[in-house]
Amino acid sequence: MSKAKPVKKAKPAAGKQQYAALPIRVRQGGVLEVLLLTSRDTGRWIIPKGWPGRRLTARAAAAREAFEEAGIEGIIQPPGPVGRYHYAKRLDIGEVRITVKVFLLHVERQLDTWPEKTERETRWLSPEQAASMVDEPELAAILLSARDLAGWAGS
Repeated sequence: MSKAKPVKKAKPAAGKQQYAALPIRVRQGGVLEVLLLTSRDTGRWIIPKGWPGRRLTARAAAAREAFEEAGIEGIIQPPGPVGRYHYAKRLDIGEVRITVKVFLLHVERQLDTWPEKTERETRWLSPEQAASMVDEPELAAILLSARDLAGWAGS
């Protein structure tokens, strides 16, 4: 497990918005799990996220990223974001602060192959394990609230 790193100070960037899916599933015995994956550039543990598409709604963009990055398909419910977090990203214009709106994705299946399978590692974890592995405190808080967000009273 990696320890949380201090949040980097970055310039706010107008219009720098990404959309993410918080993938959840219920395992046999009623155990709720969330999915993390590694980023391609730094290998940090993250949730699937990306830039909005021209013809996609925010929730459709989040679902697309979940498919491309982790090979997962499911239903986004509720239809609106369940939270947001910020992180510092290096872009051509320098380091900027990105806002990420998070959508809850109830996973129905994970495919055997997907576009970025060879570029990332994926792991299903308890919300607590996942929260301890991400660098962003706001994302950790969202992960810790996964059961409440899903309306789940199980283990």
